[in-house]
Amino acid sequence: MQGRARIGGRQLIAALFAGVLAAVSAATVARAGALADAAREAEEKAAAGDVIGAYDAIRDAFGDFSMTLPFSVGKAVFVTEKPKAYGAYAAKPEPVFRPGEPLITYVELIGLTWKSTGDGLEHANFSVDFEILEPDGKILAAQKGFAEFTSTGLIRNQEIFTHLTLDITGAEPGDYVLKYTINDLVGERFTSFDQKFTVRDR
Repeated sequence: MQGRARIGGRQLIAALFAGVLAAVSAATVARAGALADAAREAEEKAAAGDVIGAYDAIRDAFGDFSMTLPFSVGKAVFVTEKPKAYGAYAAKPEPVFRPGEPLITYVELIGLTWKSTGDGLEHANFSVDFEILEPDGKILAAQKGFAEFTSTGLIRNQEIFTHLTLDITGAEPGDYVLKYTINDLVGERFTSFDQKFTVRDR
């Protein structure tokens, strides 16, 4: 009897799992369909000479699609200076810092939630928390609400980036882990990433 119960349980779980996969697949196809429809519309507009209309169709559809994705960090790298623009940054060759040298991180976000403000504008808002840890996980410093950013405009900009600068004056030479948590305040979601770094005297 116990053997049959285990087999039945596995069959039930397998059936449920198959149902979940089917639902996820259907949702993915629906999203892909919306993008495909927008691509066809854009091609038709471009063929008719409506370049701006073609671009707007793709941009708006991608904005809708992006908000269905899990909120994620697309890129996070230490940089040598403040980035000039989205994708315009100088990556630090090694995550090694002198005592007192600031940690500058370039961050790109994917799937940030936007909402209409009712006056024709789109609004997004996110905050940042940080922790500095030893390699074994011991927290040395932490701060909630370390930074907060707001973006308001006529479109849902998908080239969202920021740079985060952290002063580690007083940190002793050694290995550390920097953990940032990005909070999507509109969508009530969050995502985190770690950056290992070393402080050396020379």
